[in-house]
Amino acid sequence: MSTVAARLERLPLSGFHRKLLIIGGLGYLFDGLDSSSLAFLLPIVSKLWHLGSAQTGLVASSTYIGYFFGAFLSGVTADVIGRRRIMMSALSIYCVASFASGLVDNWHAFFALRIIAGFGSGAEAVVIAPFLAEFVPRRYRGLFCGALVGFMSFGYLTSSVLGFTVVRNFAEGWRYVAMLTAVPVVMLLWWRRLLPESPRWLESRGRMREADRIVTSVEDGYIKRGLTLAPVRSIVYDGPLLPGRGARGGALRNIAALWSTQLAGVTAISWAMWFSVAFAYYSFFSWIPSLLVKQGLTITQSFGYSIAIYASQIPGYFSAAYLNERLGRKAVVSSYMLLGAVAAVFLALSHSELAIMAAGMGLSFFMNGAFAGVYAYTPEIFPTAVRTTGVGSSSSFGRIGSVSAPILVGFVYPAFGFIGVFGMTTAVLVVGASIVYFLGIETRNRSLEDIEQQELAARPDLDDLRGSTRIHG
Repeated sequence: MSTVAARLERLPLSGFHRKLLIIGGLGYLFDGLDSSSLAFLLPIVSKLWHLGSAQTGLVASSTYIGYFFGAFLSGVTADVIGRRRIMMSALSIYCVASFASGLVDNWHAFFALRIIAGFGSGAEAVVIAPFLAEFVPRRYRGLFCGALVGFMSFGYLTSSVLGFTVVRNFAEGWRYVAMLTAVPVVMLLWWRRLLPESPRWLESRGRMREADRIVTSVEDGYIKRGLTLAPVRSIVYDGPLLPGRGARGGALRNIAALWSTQLAGVTAISWAMWFSVAFAYYSFFSWIPSLLVKQGLTITQSFGYSIAIYASQIPGYFSAAYLNERLGRKAVVSSYMLLGAVAAVFLALSHSELAIMAAGMGLSFFMNGAFAGVYAYTPEIFPTAVRTTGVGSSSSFGRIGSVSAPILVGFVYPAFGFIGVFGMTTAVLVVGASIVYFLGIETRNRSLEDIEQQELAARPDLDDLRGSTRIHG
């Protein structure tokens, strides 16, 4: 562990950490609001511009297309130019495009601006969790990163309320909601003043003086409150050179590092985890309403059902965040995925509105809880030098699952029916949960540097990245 990391790890939980949680959480809140509000805007703009099914499908996919590219490119870039700069730039892009999408008068411009907004949203969302993970001590890291993504649930709930109260009751309601999603532009002023760069990232780029200055400013805040910090213990570690540490690796080198001997297994597990969770989530929640309506059960079209489903996300996210530190990320991700599969089975077998409501709430609880584990786990398993590259590529690969899921369901349902859809999706969940639980590494109560060091030390073929370096911890 480096001296910078050791100084960060010894810090007691304080208002500094909570402030970072609120800053990042508000970013996720508006990301959730933006992505889920399109479901309420789409029927209105489709009717307004007389869109056919193909055109409507394109508009529906706009946010996901933008998110795919934004997540990947920002993840790669944030490892090269820094976390803070990407977060600020991504938020600016998102706000401008969201506001402009409420002013257009044709679907082509709306489609393009929604892609750009999705790009900004995805670019921001991918960096926030790694950024927070690099500041929070290991004792609280799983709780904080899990709670961070939990703010998305407030965005989903808000979009549901706005959809039923504003979009449906005002002639220009869709424009009001589209422009309202640009409100986080005011956060830029706050972020610009309070958001520091990650000292761990600065250290990985060899910018030790800047890293020291930021950590010292954080420590000074404790000293001003009369707190005495524990001394920093230094240990010399002679071992494999961590990918990119002390070197100014570029984007292509970082991408290649994900599939190096050391990290290929970690990358494969992360990609499989993201794909399976996203595939299952979007299979269930993009098709459940229409499939149940075909079964003669219309409760999924009601306002009460939407509110119940969105409200169930809140305890789902935060219960998983709490259990991240009690059970470990692997256990949380795999167990919530499996329990989500169980809830899906109950939903498939439900024949009354009350049973559908209960099963749907359970499905929402566990599937969103799984994401709280995923967002906490992913930044931990990649080294600092390629952390956001790993998270961004994993998130983008997950988007392939979210896009392909509705398409596959469209083919499976006519051939195998309602049960076939749920069987396929729950099978993906079970496979994903098994990969995480049996092949994933444990990260609970371990520093990021300890995880990084052991990942590399456990793999004998390190000639391509082995070097003589002394890492103090």
